[in-house]
Amino acid sequence: MRALDGTDPRQFIADFFTSFMADLVRGDEDVALVVDRYHTPDIVQIADGSRMDRAKLIAHARPAQKHQPDASWEVHEALADGDRIAARYTLHFQNRKREGSVEVHFFGQFADDGRMRRAHLLTRPLPVRAGAAPPPPEAPAGRQVPA
Repeated sequence: MRALDGTDPRQFIADFFTSFMADLVRGDEDVALVVDRYHTPDIVQIADGSRMDRAKLIAHARPAQKHQPDASWEVHEALADGDRIAARYTLHFQNRKREGSVEVHFFGQFADDGRMRRAHLLTRPLPVRAGAAPPPPEAPAGRQVPA
């Protein structure tokens, strides 16, 4: 993972989550190794009031590796101040069982090496449109994760 310094925050967030998900679903690498590549050992992530440390994040990521979802991030806006980023984005996902979109308000802190140290996320599911699919790879400031 590259450091945030001097990087467009919209692109940084899109690249961070896209790369993390791609590494999770590609191959059979241990989930803990992938989590550690993208997160500091003292990671604390609070999503909608639920606190996850490293162990809980690893447990949360295991199903993603099993179900191999397609996902893309449409970053609408992002601001950086030093090692912190605030962003608003839409996560579009599709796996074997379902598809959907989630609006996310993200506030995060990153280490000098680009790994996530802290994150607070507020989310809300968006209505599913009939026949909707994740946006194409050329969506602004986001990339499709290869299947």
